[in-house]
Amino acid sequence: MTHTSRPRAVVTGASSGIGAAFAERLAREGFDLVIVARRRGRLEQLQRHLQGDHGVTVEVRQVNLADPDGLRGLEREVGDDAALEMLVNNAGFGAYMPFIHLDRATAGELIGVQVIAVTRLTRAALPGMIARGRGTIINVSSRLAFSATIPAPPLPYRATYAATKAYVNAFTELLHHELQGTGVRVQALCPGVVTTEFHGRMGMERPGGADMHLSPEDVVAASLAGLRLGEVICIPALMDTDLLTKYQDAQQQLLRGSPGGEVAPRYRD
Repeated sequence: MTHTSRPRAVVTGASSGIGAAFAERLAREGFDLVIVARRRGRLEQLQRHLQGDHGVTVEVRQVNLADPDGLRGLEREVGDDAALEMLVNNAGFGAYMPFIHLDRATAGELIGVQVIAVTRLTRAALPGMIARGRGTIINVSSRLAFSATIPAPPLPYRATYAATKAYVNAFTELLHHELQGTGVRVQALCPGVVTTEFHGRMGMERPGGADMHLSPEDVVAASLAGLRLGEVICIPALMDTDLLTKYQDAQQQLLRGSPGGEVAPRYRD
């Protein structure tokens, strides 16, 4: 990586949508960037724009995070970066379809990009951040992480996608507790429907009317504001934060209500 006196951020899935909006916002705030995606042409176009408009250093990494060799190379780079202030794990895709129709390769790619890459890049970034006493990791999740009790339809078929995002939320919340006192912040960002190419690449219409869609720029602004507010789970469109508190309280009550020692009466012969 090219080293300057500026802080640096790594953004995956940066060729469009939320990732590109993160790159734009961070460049405007004076970050040098490493932007990562599969589409080199898009990345190079973004690189020229950000360097020309904001005067920062932008490096391009064409990487398929589902490819073990590509992930391994980026993982080493992240771990060796002494100026890394922020990692945005944004890369992902939907593959919305009934699970029985989801081929094994696509299922593996979903898990590779949205679970394995998130885990390994976070693990690579943390030692340096902890040693420096500062740093931020944003893991882009989804409102669908909370949707397991809602069938398809009305929501799309999404068993593997939603499960990977539920992993991201649990992983991030638990890391938050582990990192208390280190100066390192983590956040799971859970947008809803965003005006991006996400649905179009799957040949789907975006659900809901236009007034239900957030812009990528608004999602990024909410994420950064959420960091300042100390939000570990950031849901940009959530108006009543008591709903999230009640959801988290219900999780704790469920654990307290099933302590073990004996089987519940309904399971006895």
